Amino acid sequence: MPPTLASLVQHTALKLTVRAGEDRLETPVRWAHASELADPVPYMEGGELLLITALNLDAEDPAAMRRYVKRLGAAGVAGLGFAVGVHYADIPAALVEAATEEGLPLLAVPRRTPFLAISKAVLAAIAADQYRAVTAGFAAQRELTKQTLQRGPEGLLTALSGQVDGWAALYDAAGTVVAVAPDWAQRRAARLTPDVERLRERPAPASAVVGGAEDRIEVHTLGTGRLPRAALAVGTAGALGTAERYAVHAAIALLTLTTERSRSLHRAEQRIGAAVLRMLLAGEPDHARAVAGDLYGSLLDAPFRIIIAEPVTAARKEPEIPHAAARRPQSDSSGGPLAELSDVVESAAARAGEALLVVPEGERLVLLAVDGGAAVAACGTYAASLDGDGEDATDPGQQDEGLVAGLSAPTGPIAARSAYKQADQALSVARRRGRSLVEHEEVAAGSVLPLLADDAVRAFADGLLRALHEHDATGRGDLVASLRAWLSRHGQWDAAAADLGVHRHTLRYRMRRVEEILGRSLDDPDVRMELWLALKTTAPD
Repeated sequence: MPPTLASLVQHTALKLTVRAGEDRLETPVRWAHASELADPVPYMEGGELLLITALNLDAEDPAAMRRYVKRLGAAGVAGLGFAVGVHYADIPAALVEAATEEGLPLLAVPRRTPFLAISKAVLAAIAADQYRAVTAGFAAQRELTKQTLQRGPEGLLTALSGQVDGWAALYDAAGTVVAVAPDWAQRRAARLTPDVERLRERPAPASAVVGGAEDRIEVHTLGTGRLPRAALAVGTAGALGTAERYAVHAAIALLTLTTERSRSLHRAEQRIGAAVLRMLLAGEPDHARAVAGDLYGSLLDAPFRIIIAEPVTAARKEPEIPHAAARRPQSDSSGGPLAELSDVVESAAARAGEALLVVPEGERLVLLAVDGGAAVAACGTYAASLDGDGEDATDPGQQDEGLVAGLSAPTGPIAARSAYKQADQALSVARRRGRSLVEHEEVAAGSVLPLLADDAVRAFADGLLRALHEHDATGRGDLVASLRAWLSRHGQWDAAAADLGVHRHTLRYRMRRVEEILGRSLDDPDVRMELWLALKTTAPD
C-alpha cells in the first residue's frame, strides 16, 4: 500500500510528532512538497504532505491561520509538516487550533530533520509500493495464465476474482453471461447485460465503470476487431489498486487471445460448413454427412430450416443469384446487421446446445438451424426488432438499414436444395415488401396478388388497359367494368350480364369491342389471365 502519515510518524529516523489530526493519520501520501508561499493551493494536486517553515505566514494570527488551513483542507492536502526551531521555536498555538478545528493532520518536524529526508522517505515508500504491485502483478499474470491453460476461461475468472477480492464474469457478443466466479455473483452479473450491450455500440476497445450500492464494476470489451467478440466484467468493493489493475489487464489480454483463437476455429468450422452446404445443394447428402461428422451431424439428423439473409443495401441491387454450390464463403469482416444476426443466432444456439451451420456467401449469410429451435426463434426476434411493429413497410425504399431474410419450410438433407430455393424466394418477397423476415410457408399460404405489388407490374397493367380506360372516358361504354364482371363469372354471359344490369347481347357486343381495341382474343386463356391480373393490380384499394 502507498505511504501514509502514520507510516512517516513511525519512521524512526524522521522523529516526527503529531500535534493535530491524530484520527486521520491513515491518509495516503502521494508526495511531499515544500512551499513557503502564502497560498500554495494553486500548485497542489491533492494528497501531498505540505512542508513549511512559516517564513511568509503570520502563524500567530488565528484568523489568518483558519483561512490558510481551510484552503489546504479544501485542496485535499494530506497533512501539514511544520519545521520547529527555524522561524518559530514551536508551532504557534493559532496554527495548532486551526488544524484541530479543520481536522487537518499537523506534524512537528524537528530542526535536525531536513525536509529532503522526508521527501526521500516518501519517495522510497512509493517506489517500494510500486515494486510490490509490479511483483504481485507478474505473479497474478503467471497464475492467470496457468489457470487459463489448465481450465480455460472458467479457471481464469476464478483466479481473477481471488486476485481482486471480488467477482468476475465473461459475456458473449450478445451480452449473455458465459461464465462467472464465484457462483454467488451469477445474478449480479446477469443484471449487467444492458450495460454490456450499450458498450458494444462504442468503438473497440471500450470500457465503462458502473457504480452501484453493492459494488464498483468495470466492464471491458474483448477482441481485436471493430466489433467486440466478448466482454469482461470485474466487480470489487472499491477502486482497483495497482496490483489488481495489473491482474485485470492480464485477464483482458488472455481472454482476447482466447477469443481470437476461438475466432480462428470458428472460421475453420465455417469452411467445413460451406463444404457441407455445397454437398447438400448438389444432392449429395451422404457425402455431406461424412464431412459434417460430429460437428454438424446432429443438425442433419433432425428437420432443419434454411435461412438466407442479406443487408438491405445489397438487397436493393437485385443481384442475379448464382448457383449456390459455386459460391465461395467470405467473412463478414465489416460487421453490420449480418454480423449482429450471426452473433444473436450463434449465442442462442450455444445456450440451447443446438448445432448450427453458418456460411457467409459474399454479401449473404446462409444458416441451417434446427426446426423449432432457439436459433430460429432468435432470428425471428431479431428480425421483429428491425421491423418495429412487425407490419409491412409502406415503401420498401424507406428501409435504409438492417437486413432482409427468407426462411424455408422444415426440410431434411435430401430436400435441402428445394429448401434453399424456398428461402431464396421468401427473401425476394421480403425485399419487395420491405420486411426483415418472410417465411416461405407464409408466401405459399397467401395470395399471389401481393407479389405483384411492383412498379414494373403496375406499368404493364396500366399499359395493357390504357386503351380501354380511354374508350370509357369518352362515355361510349363501360368496357373495363364489363370485362371485370365477365372474367369474374368465368365467361358466363347471363350471370355477368345480370351483375351489370344489362342484356347479354349488350355484354357480347362490349366483349367484341374489347377484342377489337386490344387486338387480342378473349378465347385465349393466357390473354384472359393477363387481363384479370391487370385488373386486380390496378383495382382501387
